[in-house]
Amino acid sequence: MVDVLAFGEHAGGKIAPITADLIAAARGVGGRVAVVLMGGDLTGLEAQTAPLGVDKVYTVQHPLLAGESVDMLVSALEQVCRRVQPRVLLLGKTAIGRDVGPCVAFRLGVGAAQDSVAVEAGGQTGRIVATRPVYGGTAMAKVTFGSSNPQVVIMRPGAVERGSVPGAGEGVAEEAEAIEVELDESIRKVRHVETVRKESERMRLDGASVVVSGGRGLRGPEPFAMLEELAGLLGGAVGASRAACDAGWVDHSYQIGLTGATIRPDLYVTVGISGASQHMAGCSGAKRIVAINKDADANIFKEASFGVVGDWSKVLPSFMEAVRDLVRS
Repeated sequence: MVDVLAFGEHAGGKIAPITADLIAAARGVGGRVAVVLMGGDLTGLEAQTAPLGVDKVYTVQHPLLAGESVDMLVSALEQVCRRVQPRVLLLGKTAIGRDVGPCVAFRLGVGAAQDSVAVEAGGQTGRIVATRPVYGGTAMAKVTFGSSNPQVVIMRPGAVERGSVPGAGEGVAEEAEAIEVELDESIRKVRHVETVRKESERMRLDGASVVVSGGRGLRGPEPFAMLEELAGLLGGAVGASRAACDAGWVDHSYQIGLTGATIRPDLYVTVGISGASQHMAGCSGAKRIVAINKDADANIFKEASFGVVGDWSKVLPSFMEAVRDLVRS
């Protein structure tokens, strides 16, 4: 029996970053941690979980699990939970997890905490406590569960610092067990038609140690070229506020915030971002925030380690020149 079961995601023969996030969160809860991997072909994936700090790996291999069919995954995960009987089930708030998690919880007759940014042990009761944003990110609510297991938590990617909990990255020795499930084509209600991959040379936001973001204050798409250059100098990635994405200045894949990516960089540079609660919900884990904004009363300055009040078009070129000098030296 395991205490916490993480739903492991993978793509292209590699364990997805969200899986490492979930295992780190599971370690923070305590007890025996397991991960379940599902798919049509799991070759090589089991070995990739060892450095993440799991105690056991469950594998579910079935031809009907190829193609990431939500209907098949829900049925398979329900069967695994009934067999393994974990106390806690963790999934990522991804295109897959945000659908699979609530459906499995419904089938098992238990509750689910969506969009959680933290999870912790709740004391002697065996009930865990999940933290999730409410009221558009203006407040954080702590929620707990009733007496039934598993306690299902769907966690936001990037919300957990992977190296911050004991066991993560230590290559804990693991057990492995293959589980057979019964699946039938008749339960498939949604069919996968085509996968269209978008090639991108941009650094991923969720793994970047430096992120440079622009907001409504840039007043157009052209200044993002300067942000790209600055990010290149700092070895980082480029992000944006929702306002900038909604205006069509950059793609929504750049978006950081409540409805975008959650980041935990060592350095976060914001240009023309006011710091609305919805945006701050996605970058609260940043170790250092540097803000450039002409509004001295902007909320971003309440969170920033360093702030510059001024027109970005005058401040940013000087800032970039100083960075170039540092890089050259």
